Amino acid sequence: MTESDAHRPIRSFVLRQGRVSNAQARYLDEGLPRWGVPYRAGLLDLDALFGRRAPRILEIGCGMGETTAAIAAAHPDQDYLGIEVHTPGVGSLLKEIAVRELANLRVVQHDAVEVVRDMLPEQCLAGIHIYFPDPWPKKRHHKRRLIQPPFVAMLATRLAPGGYIHCATDWQEYAEQMLAVLAAEPLLKNTAPDFAPRPDYRPLTKFEQRGQRLGHGVWDVIFTRAGTNPAGG
Repeated sequence: MTESDAHRPIRSFVLRQGRVSNAQARYLDEGLPRWGVPYRAGLLDLDALFGRRAPRILEIGCGMGETTAAIAAAHPDQDYLGIEVHTPGVGSLLKEIAVRELANLRVVQHDAVEVVRDMLPEQCLAGIHIYFPDPWPKKRHHKRRLIQPPFVAMLATRLAPGGYIHCATDWQEYAEQMLAVLAAEPLLKNTAPDFAPRPDYRPLTKFEQRGQRLGHGVWDVIFTRAGTNPAGG
């Protein structure tokens, strides 16, 4: 192992190339200049970015964007910042923004840890959504999981008092880890005795609906930062 290898940060994702469709490529070309937020090591002015002051929700791992766009469309009074690393997913999300004419959704294509660390001011968020992150099921890969104590501690500082962090997974063992990690963070308090019922604002995905028909479980974990909730969910 070289010295650079030893200091390379662990990534919670593998950057798969994937096939970018013609439509996704078009929306990438047209949409990124309008709705994309380039990564830079400097704090974002969220009021300037969205052109108003409103509760801000961060979504980490937007996948192909359907859920992110559906939530943003259902809550026009809130602003949403989505983070996704995979190019086809970013293209698909940009298409959703264009087709739905969403004025309250922006996208960052970059590593979530670096975006949160370098671009988001403390106490700027009313909520954080982390839905179905890569479970890294092999034990030797558990260190790559996104929900780890240092990152959760960082996320908690970006929540305003009363803000929430909502994680969901269909891997029970990962759900138990999520619950334990969030419970150990002093700034956070569980909203339920253990796992929470799925709130109405999180729509069922096609993947989740199929899993339910096959008898698969899904676990939601929702914690809040102490204080008065500025978001309303």
